[in-house]
Amino acid sequence: MQAQSLRPCQTRDRKCAIVACSETNGSPVGWCSGFSKQAFSKTRKHPPMQGFSTTLLKKTLLAAAVMSSLMLSSGMAAAADAPGKVLSEKYGLPWPAVIAHRGASFDAPEETIPAYTLARDLGADYLEMDIQRTKDGVLIALHDDVLERTTNIAEVFPTRVKDPVSTFTLAELKQLDAGSWFNKAYPDRARDSYTGLQILTLDEVIDIAEGGANKPGLYIETKVPNKFPGVEADLKKVLTQRGWLAQRPAAAAGHVNVAHMPGRVVLQTFEKQSLELLQKEMPKVPKVMLLWIGEGSIEPKSSVAFKDSGAKDKATYYASQEVKSPEEFQKWIDWAKAHGAIGTGPSSQLAKGGDQSYMDLVKPWMNNLTHEKGMVIHAYTVDAADDFKRISNDGVDGFFTNRTAELLKFYGRPAKESIHTILKRNGY
Repeated sequence: MQAQSLRPCQTRDRKCAIVACSETNGSPVGWCSGFSKQAFSKTRKHPPMQGFSTTLLKKTLLAAAVMSSLMLSSGMAAAADAPGKVLSEKYGLPWPAVIAHRGASFDAPEETIPAYTLARDLGADYLEMDIQRTKDGVLIALHDDVLERTTNIAEVFPTRVKDPVSTFTLAELKQLDAGSWFNKAYPDRARDSYTGLQILTLDEVIDIAEGGANKPGLYIETKVPNKFPGVEADLKKVLTQRGWLAQRPAAAAGHVNVAHMPGRVVLQTFEKQSLELLQKEMPKVPKVMLLWIGEGSIEPKSSVAFKDSGAKDKATYYASQEVKSPEEFQKWIDWAKAHGAIGTGPSSQLAKGGDQSYMDLVKPWMNNLTHEKGMVIHAYTVDAADDFKRISNDGVDGFFTNRTAELLKFYGRPAKESIHTILKRNGY
């Protein structure tokens, strides 16, 4: 009998890391812990191989068990030929992707120098940011469209606390302290050096991405783009001037090299119109459609508003929201792909809830459908190991995370230095 070569098999359920398949016909020939014989029989699509010896079967099961153990030990519960991996390679994206949400924002004030330098030096694949535009036309990295939460605007401009970002010049924004709020909100992670941090321009974030041994990519959201007509063209102008829409130099061996890959920049948006404009301006740059349930997004099964729902808080309300139907979900996926998206950014429901726990848009059937449409899946915003494992097993291809170090550890590529060491070396 000719020797059978083995590879990971895609016929698995969420409890099982892997099943061994023969290279010749793809038949699953064993099951691992947590994969029932009943489930195995349902997934098998081929008749048993003739002449498959008991000895080879034992070797097959042993190989599967060893491979499963190795993959699980590194936090990877996906087959080597998982559809998302194949698609990520097609689009020139890292897989699985570590997307530093507003930088390493668990350990430093979001979208500031220490948050981004920490994420870069830990080894994040992407520095993620929200782009808005100042009154004098400069693109800045800032999430909220007002400044009250993350700056001392009440002290500097007390009559303008509720004014939108777009009404301030860059010089005015640079007067604000964008770090002290973090020390007050998270005293266990506070550092005196965070006091007085400034809001950053897009150019300054790019300087950080280019400034270390690791060369991460840029993952850029057009924030409230309807308030900034033409922001997509402005973004193209900056990226072109900085050389990010062309081939970039490779990083030294052993360092993050995403900036050298075709997917060095990923553009993201919740807004259909902005996706269309991004595609018009930068048709060759990968784009991700961010997913949500509610007005202007995926239609919910229930139309009951939060104020009428009886939910104790918005997190509970969001977690209860479901898509109207599989057809409604597919409609959004089809539209996104037809208008230039190569992936989706769905919300996640977290095991312990919290203000980052939203509607569950990473159910296995949703992920399967998205992959079948030829699109990758980057889920937001996940910080805990249990959630990394569960949602990865359901088929996503990476995460937006505030805790870069934890996700890197889960993926089996822990940071070479501690968070404290990096912050201290960078002056924080």
